[in-house]
Amino acid sequence: MKYLALILALTVAGCTSVPIKQKFPEAIPELKQKCPDLKQIEGDKVAITDLLKSIITNYNMYYECSLKNDGWNKWYDEQKKIYESVK
Repeated sequence: MKYLALILALTVAGCTSVPIKQKFPEAIPELKQKCPDLKQIEGDKVAITDLLKSIITNYNMYYECSLKNDGWNKWYDEQKKIYESVK
């Protein structure tokens, strides 16, 4: 019985004396990608329909990326700082 108590005491003391630092999980690469560059209109003569298509495409690309990635990246970075500041 004395040996069991000794082994238990050493096990508990050994586990608490070694600090274990958990690593914050990394984000998947697809969510950390930057937003693509917006499309530019090329050429001297541009039809109004091409101009409007380009504007609509850029508007959709920007807001979709902004909602999907930028807000998530900000949240992730803040959570990582909070997680790593706790000791």
